[in-house]
Order: sequence, then structure tokens, then C-alpha cells
Amino acid sequence: MTDTAITAETASAIAAALVDARRHAASLPDYPGPLPQSLDAGYAIQDAAINVSGGTVAGWKVGRIWPPLDARFGSDRLAGPIFASTVFSSAQAAPVSMPVFAQGFGAVEAEFIFRLGDVPPGQTRFSLAEAAALVAGVHVGIEIASSPFAAINDLGPAVTVSDFGNNNGIILGAEIADWAAADIDHWPIALEIDGQTVGRGIAADFPDGTLGSVRFLLELLARRGIAVPPGTLVSTGAITGVHAIAPGQSATARFGTDHALDCHIKSAIPDIA
Repeated sequence: MTDTAITAETASAIAAALVDARRHAASLPDYPGPLPQSLDAGYAIQDAAINVSGGTVAGWKVGRIWPPLDARFGSDRLAGPIFASTVFSSAQAAPVSMPVFAQGFGAVEAEFIFRLGDVPPGQTRFSLAEAAALVAGVHVGIEIASSPFAAINDLGPAVTVSDFGNNNGIILGAEIADWAAADIDHWPIALEIDGQTVGRGIAADFPDGTLGSVRFLLELLARRGIAVPPGTLVSTGAITGVHAIAPGQSATARFGTDHALDCHIKSAIPDIA
């Protein structure tokens, strides 16, 4: 879908407003411009926002677009950048403190995070087997979804895409030994908030599972002309759902029988000189 209503100038203005709100940890009561009506328009704003932010992209989050919107937008997934400054290791602290925009949107998600090796430049289509061959490792993880705009997920996937795909960081947990033989897509995953289970699921419920997310991202980035350096992280999708969370709360993601990952939620603070 092509959105002719949003010009490059308008996309840049929206991107600047979104990035400025994040830098000031401010609330956006309204979307700062006309709503993007297509994924192309959302990614155009996202590209401009990445440029404005000046941050180093360490990886990408992949999210689900559910029916019937997948048919309308021509995709069952979306993506957003994960900046290096927002990647935390579970070895740094237990639990890891992660920020959300207190007056905006905040959620926690249990995800498998893939680490890519050498991706051949120029390749635009990938089979699941080809995507698997490019994986250097897989970790358990948590994504923090947060935006200064509280209604980000209520106005369609193009809006979600425009503000970094609603990403505000990840926790990189333990690496899974021999992930390809571990059948991770069928591991039972559970997410708890303040000790109460709020969601359960398996990654196999995603179309083509976790590798479907990796393939989707590789093809999307190829179309957008974005390079994929070795070590790029791919957070492959919310296995148990997207669970609202607020400052002061804590979450635990449980992966199978052997892995658990904890985090505590704090308020985002301004990041300005």
C-alpha cells in the first residue's frame, strides 16, 4: 500500500516529534501529524526517526499483525529498530531495570532473540532453511514495548511501525545450547507480572514460527536497503502476548523448564544534554 498523503517533509516532522518526546520522556497525547495509512508510510517515518535519533541500531524487533489487518496491510508482521543503548544483558543485574514512558504506552513481552552471522549482501529472498543457516545463536529474552504515545497500538500497525515499532529495549538472557535441535518453537513459555501469570504460549503459534520472523526481517531490510551486519539481533515476537506494565511492577519470563528472566520496570527519564 502506498500512502501519498504523507510527504517526505511531513514524515521528517513526525519523526522529529516522536524522537523529541522519547528524549524528553514526555507524553504525546495526540499523534504528531497525519496518521500513516500504509506500512510504507510508517517505515518512511521510522527511517527518518532513526536518522534523527543518531543512535546505533543493534537489532530489530518483529511484531505480529493480526487478522484482519494482515490482509489490509499485506503483511502478518512488522519491525522496528533496537538501539544498542537499550540492549541489556541479564548478567548485568538481577532483575534488570527497564524503562517505560509512564504517561504513554508500556508493555512487557517474552521473546526468543536470534543473533545473526554473516548475511550475504544483495540477497532479497530467503527460505526458512536459508534463514536458519544465517543464525549464529539464540537467546531467551524480554522486549520492553513502550512509546510516549499511549494509543500507539490502537491506531493500526503503520502507526506502531512509525515510532520504532513501539520498542524501548530488550534484555538478552542466556544462550540456548544447540538451539536448532532444541525445538524451541514448542517450548512452553509463560509470563508473570508481580508473581501472577498473565500469559502462556508457544512460538509455533506464529506463522512459520521464530524462523518465519527472521526470514521476514531479512527480506524487509533487503527491500529497505538496510545492511545487516554480523551480530544483528532479532527479537522474534511476543510469544505469550503483549502485557501492559507500569513503573514499579516486575515481570518474569519463563522459557521451558530451564530458563527464567526477570526485570523490574522504572519510569523513563529525559536523555538530553
